[in-house]
Amino acid sequence: MKHKTQISVTVSGVSMSAEVADREALSCSRPCTPPQASWFEFLLDPSLLEQHLQGPHPDPSPVQLIVQLLEQASKPSVNEQNQVQPPADNRRNRTLKLMALKAAAHLTWDLKVLEKGLTIPVLNMLLNELLCVSRVPPGVKHVDLDLSTLPPTTAMAVLVYNRWSVAIRTIVLSSFPEKQTKPGPHQLNMMSLVQQEKELTENILSVLKEQATDSITVLEGALNIKKDFYIHTLRTLDLLAADPSTANGETESSTAGLRISADHLHCQVHYDLGGIYFQQGCSDPSVYEKAREHFRMLDSSASFCCVDEQRLAGYWSACKTLTGASDPSDSQHTPYGQISCFMRNHDYGLYIPLIYVCLCVLNDRDGALEEVCHKLCVCNAVRDALEGGVLGVSFHQLLLKPSKNTISFLLEVCARSMDKEHRSETCKRKMALFIKSVCNRLEDVSLAFMVSSHKLFMELLQDEEKKILMEQMRKSSATVNLSAKPLPSFYDIPASASVNISQLEQQLILSLDPLHIRQILIELQGMAERPFWRVNSKWEVPVDYVNVILAIKDNLTRDLVYILMAKGLHCISIKDFAHARQLFTACLELVTEFSPKLRQVMLNELLLMEVRGHEAGAAEGNMERPPPDLVSRVRGYLEMRIHDLPLRQIVGEECVVFMLNWRENEYLTLQVPQSLVNSNPYIKLGQLIASTCKELPGPKESRRTAKELWEVVVQICSVSSQHKRSSDGRVSLLKQRASSLGILIGTIMGKSYFCGLIDVFFISISQDDIVNEVTAEHISIWPSSLANLQSVDVEAVVVTLKELVNYALSLNPNNQSWLCTQADIYFGNQYSAAMHYYLQAGTVCSDYFTKSVPPDVYTDQVLKRMIKCCSLLNCHTQVAVLCQFLREVDYMTAFKALQEQNSHDSMDSFYGYIWDVTILEYLTYIHHKRGEGDKRQVAIKAIGQTELNSSNPEEVLQLAAQKRKKKFLQALAKLYF
Repeated sequence: MKHKTQISVTVSGVSMSAEVADREALSCSRPCTPPQASWFEFLLDPSLLEQHLQGPHPDPSPVQLIVQLLEQASKPSVNEQNQVQPPADNRRNRTLKLMALKAAAHLTWDLKVLEKGLTIPVLNMLLNELLCVSRVPPGVKHVDLDLSTLPPTTAMAVLVYNRWSVAIRTIVLSSFPEKQTKPGPHQLNMMSLVQQEKELTENILSVLKEQATDSITVLEGALNIKKDFYIHTLRTLDLLAADPSTANGETESSTAGLRISADHLHCQVHYDLGGIYFQQGCSDPSVYEKAREHFRMLDSSASFCCVDEQRLAGYWSACKTLTGASDPSDSQHTPYGQISCFMRNHDYGLYIPLIYVCLCVLNDRDGALEEVCHKLCVCNAVRDALEGGVLGVSFHQLLLKPSKNTISFLLEVCARSMDKEHRSETCKRKMALFIKSVCNRLEDVSLAFMVSSHKLFMELLQDEEKKILMEQMRKSSATVNLSAKPLPSFYDIPASASVNISQLEQQLILSLDPLHIRQILIELQGMAERPFWRVNSKWEVPVDYVNVILAIKDNLTRDLVYILMAKGLHCISIKDFAHARQLFTACLELVTEFSPKLRQVMLNELLLMEVRGHEAGAAEGNMERPPPDLVSRVRGYLEMRIHDLPLRQIVGEECVVFMLNWRENEYLTLQVPQSLVNSNPYIKLGQLIASTCKELPGPKESRRTAKELWEVVVQICSVSSQHKRSSDGRVSLLKQRASSLGILIGTIMGKSYFCGLIDVFFISISQDDIVNEVTAEHISIWPSSLANLQSVDVEAVVVTLKELVNYALSLNPNNQSWLCTQADIYFGNQYSAAMHYYLQAGTVCSDYFTKSVPPDVYTDQVLKRMIKCCSLLNCHTQVAVLCQFLREVDYMTAFKALQEQNSHDSMDSFYGYIWDVTILEYLTYIHHKRGEGDKRQVAIKAIGQTELNSSNPEEVLQLAAQKRKKKFLQALAKLYF
C-alpha cells in the first residue's frame, strides 16, 4: 500500500469525532467535573502534557485529548476572501499532532482502547502521523518493505498500521453487526454532519479492503522476524521534536522506545490474522483451517497482546466445529460441541441436558430422530436412578414395548455408568434396584432374560433377589402370550407408585387449597416415607422459624406446617393476600392444637400480612384509614413481652412504619410506655421521627428531637474502625447496618410526609459526596456539617438517598421539591436526566409553563446548574438563553457560549427566545465576523422586533421577556421529556 493513498481526515470528520468523544465522556459512570486542563495549555507549555497524562484520572482523558488535538491541528483557515484553505503545515499544527501521538504512546498504542474511543477517520489520521514521524518511506507500498532491515520503531509503526488498516482490525470489527444509536433531541439538527462522517468512514473502509491482501502479507512476513521490536514512547517522541536524526538513530540502535518481544508481537499478529481469516471463511470455507492454526499458536499471556478472551473462545470453538477437528486434551468444550461429538461417535452420555440434545437432534441430518429420543430417555432414566430421583413417565411408556436395541443400549449405559467411577455401595444398590425394576416391567420375557443374563444383574443383585426374579420369569414364559400388542397411549399406562408420586408432587406444588394440600400429603405419606417439604426448592420459611417447625415429631404435621407457611409467604410476596390469609388461617388452626409458640408465630405473620395488605391498598390509591382493630393489634405486638419466642425483625420494623405512615404520632410520642421505648430500638427511632415531624411547623429553637434523631441516625450510618479494616476497605451501609436502617427504608414505603423528612436527612450527610450540594425542604433543621464525616459510609448513604427519592417520586411525582432534589442528584454526571427533572419541577408549578415559574423553584442556583448541564451537553445556544433568566444577566458566560461553533442544539432557531438586546447585538457581531450571513440576518430580525425597543415602558419589556421565557421553557421540555 502506498503511503500517499492513505486517507486523511477532513475537518468535518475530526469535528464530529470530537463531539462523539465528548458525548461518550459525558455518559461515563465516573462523575464528570469541569475540565481542569485545555489543549491550549499544553501548546503553551508542552511539559504539562506528561504530568497531566500521568495523573490518576486525567480530564480530558488521553483519548479525548487525541480528538481535541487533532481537531485543532486539522482546522482549516479562512483567507480574506472568505475562502476555506487546508490546514497550514506550521509549527503549531506539527506540535499539536506530536502531542496527540504522545497521548497515544501513553496508552502504549493499545488499539483496543484507541478503537473504542476514536472514530475510524480520527484513528486513520493518528496512525498516518505515526508513519510520518517513524520515517516510513513515502510512496512505497508496505508490502515491498523489508521490515527486518528497517529501524525497530519504523518497522513497528508499519505493523501497527497494518494490524489496523486492512481489516485486520477494522474490517473484522466492522463485519459484526452493531446496534444503531437512535439520535436524541439534540442530535436531530446534526444529521447532515453524521451522514458526512459516515460517508468518510465508508470511503476509508473501501480503500482498506482493497489493500487487505497486502497487509496480510506484511503481517505474515512479520512472523518470520525473530528480533525484538521497539515502539515510540513519550521520551522518543520528545527526542524527535528536539532532533529527529538523533532520535531515529538512537531508536535504530535499540536503546530507546518500549521494547516488544518477538514472541509477544507474534502472539498479537496470530490473533489478528486468525480474525481476518475467519471473516474470509464465509466466502471460502477452506480458510477456516488457516484461522484455526493461527488461534492455536496464540499465547494470550503476552503483556502486549490485546486479546478479547471471550471472542477468542468463540473463534476457537467455531473453528473446531467448522473444520471437524477436535483436540482430545482440550477439556473446555462447549455443551453443544460436546454433544455434537458424542452423537458423531454414537456416544450418548448420561448427563446431557435436554435442551442441548434437542438442538443437536435438529442438526443431525443423518440420525434417526426416534432412536435418538429413545436413547435420550434411557440416559435420563439411568441418571435419575443413580441420583435417587423419580423415573419419568416417558421411560415407563418406553418399557411397555421396547426393542432389543433399546434394552441392549440400556444395559450398555448401566455398565458404563458403573465403570466410569469408583461407585459407592449406595450407587450400586440403586443400580440393582433399577435393574430389578426393569426386569419386573418387561412384558417380553426374552428381553427380561436378556437383562438377567447381563453381568450387572449377576454382580449387583443379591442371591435371594435373583432367585425370586428368575422364578417369576419362568412362570411368565409359560403363560404370557408373546404375540404383539398395540402400544397403548400415554393415558393407558398402568398405574405405578413412582408415577403416582410424581403426579401427586406436581399437584402439591401447584395447589393453594389447604384441605387439598393436606389430602395430597396424606396420600404421599402412605406411599413413601421422606420429607415432602423438600419437594420444591423454592419453598422457604424464615430462618427464625425453621428449627421450631422441623422439631415437630409427626412427619405429616411438620410437612403441612412448613408448606402452608411457605406458600403463604410466597402469596404475600406477589400480593395475593386472599390466598395468603386462607393458608395462614389454616396453619394457625393446625398449630393451635399442640404448640402455643407456633400459634403466636402465626398470629404475628397474620398481622404482618394485614399490615402489608393495607399498605398495598394505599399504594394503589385507597387512602382509607386502617380499621381500629388492626391499629390495636399493631400496638399489642409492639408492647408484647417476649418469652423464648422466635421473632422476625421485619415484623417489628413494619409495625412501627405502619404507625408512622398513618400518623399515629400521638401514640408514638405520648402513649407508648417509656420502658418500651428504652428496650425496643425500633420504637425509639419511630418516636424520634414522629416527634420531629410534629415539631416541624414550630420555631427552630423547639426542634430538640431533630438533633437527637440526627445523632441516632448518624450512629446507624457510621462504620466502626474494625469494619473499615475489612477486605474491601469499606462496609456497605445497606448490608452491615440493615438491621437498624431497615426502619428508615420502611418509612419511605409510606406517606410522602415522612419521605421528605428522611430525604432531607440523607441529603444533609451526603452533601460532600454529591457534587457540592443537594437541595430539599426542611434541610435547615439538621446540622450543616458532621464532626466525624470519615466514620460515615457516605457511598451507601448516597445509594440510599437515590432509592428514597425514586420511591418518593413514585408516590408523588408532582412534588417540585423532590423533583429538584432528583435533578441535583443527576447533576453529578447525568446532565440530560438532570435537565429533565429541573424542567419537570418547573412544569408542575407553572401548568406546563403557561404561568411564570415561582422564583423559589427556579432560584439562581438551579438556573446555574441548568446552564452547566446545557454547556456540558454542548447546547451552547441554550446556555446563552438561560443566562438571561438570572437575576443579573451573566453576559460573560453567554458570550463565551455563543463563541462555540460546534453546538449540538438548533442555534439560530433559539434566537427568537432572546430578549436581551446586548446578547442579540453580540450575535450579529460574531456572525458578521465569521461570514455567516444567514444567521446574522436571523439575529438582526430578532433585535428588530418593536417590543424589544429599549424606549418601551418597563411593563412592555417585562411582558416580552415573560412571553419568551415561557415559550423557551416549553421548547426545552419537548426536547428533554
